[in-house]
Amino acid sequence: MQIQLNTSNGIENKESLDRWADDELRQQLHRYADDLVRIEIHLSDENGQRASAADKRCVMEARLAGHGPLAATHDAESIDIAFRGALDKLKRQIEHKLGRAGDHRDRTSIRTAADDSMGAAARSKDAED
Repeated sequence: MQIQLNTSNGIENKESLDRWADDELRQQLHRYADDLVRIEIHLSDENGQRASAADKRCVMEARLAGHGPLAATHDAESIDIAFRGALDKLKRQIEHKLGRAGDHRDRTSIRTAADDSMGAAARSKDAED
């Protein structure tokens, strides 16, 4: 998974910001690491020097193998809140797109191989009748 951080409009692109964003993304999206090709993050200060309630913006775009790109945007009063808000939205989109096959809400399926074979035997018996 390649992670690219872009900043503009008065936000300094420091090495620590790159490391923090990289660590946070890898931690939050580790279960989808095999499916994610690239994530781009765009951080901006929409009002420059003027302060307002929600002037920091984070736009995230994820490229999934075999799927179209997904994007999420969040505006907030700080870079941290904007980043986490966009990450939460993006994570929900990825979960929806890829599904949670076999591990829905961190629980295992109630279906087992024995149930499947018993169901096939019952269908076979019904076909004979």
